[in-house]
Amino acid sequence: MTASASTTPAAAAPEPQPAAPKSATQRASALRQYGILGALVAIVLLFQFLTGGRLLMPNNVASLLQQNAYVMILAIGMLMVIVAGHIDLSVGSVVAFIGGVLAISMMQWNLPWPLAVLLALVVGALIGCWQGFWVAFMGVPAFIVTLAGMLLFRGLAIVIVGETIAGLPAGFIAISNRGALGWLGYVGNLDVLTVVIGVVAAVGLVVSQLRNRATMTRHGLAPEGAAMFWIRNGLIVALILFFTWTLANSSIGTPFVLILCATLILVYAFVMNRTVFGRHIYAIGGNVAAARLSGVNVRQTNFWIFVNMGVLAALASVVTTSRAGAGIAAAGVNFELDAIAACFIGGTAVTGGIGRVSGAIIGALIMGVLNMGLSILSVDPAWQQAIKGLVLLGAVAFDLISKRRGGAGA
Repeated sequence: MTASASTTPAAAAPEPQPAAPKSATQRASALRQYGILGALVAIVLLFQFLTGGRLLMPNNVASLLQQNAYVMILAIGMLMVIVAGHIDLSVGSVVAFIGGVLAISMMQWNLPWPLAVLLALVVGALIGCWQGFWVAFMGVPAFIVTLAGMLLFRGLAIVIVGETIAGLPAGFIAISNRGALGWLGYVGNLDVLTVVIGVVAAVGLVVSQLRNRATMTRHGLAPEGAAMFWIRNGLIVALILFFTWTLANSSIGTPFVLILCATLILVYAFVMNRTVFGRHIYAIGGNVAAARLSGVNVRQTNFWIFVNMGVLAALASVVTTSRAGAGIAAAGVNFELDAIAACFIGGTAVTGGIGRVSGAIIGALIMGVLNMGLSILSVDPAWQQAIKGLVLLGAVAFDLISKRRGGAGA
């Protein structure tokens, strides 16, 4: 009798059981990503119709990427901050301050622009160390530290810039205003390099998705159905090829900032999904006490999150200053709100622990399409702000309602 009772629990708990919750979580995450991507497609189609086809004109698509590169760069860093359970309100002011440093170093100190860019990245890292120290080692809430940083660095930007510093070197200005046009020649009106980059990106996406699917199967996890897999990837490949064709017809080909942003997306997607540092960020955001008990060095991880945010803010400053062609004390206003909104619209959880780089980028593109579409329609800037506010509120409300339903179902 006793022997029978002792063997029953083992028989009642077969090996596949623990994998089921993970599979369900992955399906929910995938459905959320489908929804975000579908929202982007729907918004693009809506404005394409409302603008009479002007939204997706080749030069407008190139401008869309150039104008919103700073949002993508900041959103990547902000994603890591929010996933860890923090917030950074200072990035807009940091962008303005470092933009002033860039302009002064090139125009007054006569530094070559590559050295000026390197200096900007070092300054960004130092600012990140400053804020990370207070958050990680002194225990001051990130909200307070970065609110102080927002005031501090905006004031410093006004002090060091004073008047607009223009006349920046042409090579520096080209970073955000030019592209790799004609480097491999043309086929008709199509830029060959842009076509090659687009095809390689499409093939690389399919190969990586197939490898991920094989890995899930090998570890006993149930991947999505084959039909849904090919429909999803077919849609994404079609979008990549469509925008490749559009950019190949533009006057600048592949924008330099698109190459920069694509590189950052690949690197940080790898960091968040495949490295110990990325797993530690998710662990801290999910349950900081449990992460600490599991051996995660919470202080060190939080410190490097803010150092990383400082470097990315410096990179966003390079892009913004290059785009404007001048150092401006008023630069970067509301940049932190754009980055935070992109993350939340892209599915990052308000409470931390959940978020993906791809989602943040899609959120940034949604914000960019809204900005450009409303501008083409000559909508008053005040109404543009109101509409973006409603979109942000709706995205966060949708996320919270979905989680409550998921909790009720569990």
